[in-house]
Amino acid sequence: MADTSQVKALIYDVFGTCVDWRSGVAREVAAVARAKGVELDPLAFAVAWRDNYQPSMETVRSGKRPWTILDVLHRETLVGLLPKYGFAGKLSEAEIDDLNRAWHRLDPWPDTVPGLTRLKRKYIIAPHSNGNFALLLDMAKRAGIPWDCILGSETVKNYKPVPQSYLEAVRLLGLEPGNVMMVAAHNRDLRAAQAQGLRTGFVPRTYEHGPGQKTDLAPDGDWDVIARDHEDMAAQMGT
Repeated sequence: MADTSQVKALIYDVFGTCVDWRSGVAREVAAVARAKGVELDPLAFAVAWRDNYQPSMETVRSGKRPWTILDVLHRETLVGLLPKYGFAGKLSEAEIDDLNRAWHRLDPWPDTVPGLTRLKRKYIIAPHSNGNFALLLDMAKRAGIPWDCILGSETVKNYKPVPQSYLEAVRLLGLEPGNVMMVAAHNRDLRAAQAQGLRTGFVPRTYEHGPGQKTDLAPDGDWDVIARDHEDMAAQMGT
């Protein structure tokens, strides 16, 4: 572990790193499918929904469309998926809206709340996620995630891994890049943050994408802290 004595704040990737999006979305899809008499594989639906996550954000990052929050991007993807999975004409607009908020109701990994609660004693902790403000706020309230504030895409008006996304988060905290650690289960996220001078912490989630996951199984960069989970991160960071 590198010297992290100058770190004052930890900012977090959320989907995958702090919460289990795959199981949470599948649970909600399964409930709607049962209510509507639709037979499907809810995990496959969740994965298909998530598969358009990066492509939809890229339309904003590239400037092809103006700033658009993730709730809107998620809903557009959902509307496109519904007929492919047997939901054509079965959901009202209000029901589509509610299913779209499945992303607001994801469960934390078992180590997330206890680990972050420990870290909060010594550090500022905040999400720095591509999720929008209301999504992250609703999720934290439901799951008991003890953020000090909400950062992320809507706050900085940019999607990771655009460099300005990280730098604007640092600016909002009134700190310098070397005082802020980006914590994520995704090497790409850490690589982008490190390039802007932030410190980095890796927390693996080897089942984020299910038992056949092939990416982010191990750290592939020179990260400052490599932890088993958030509680191990807390121990390594002195809390």
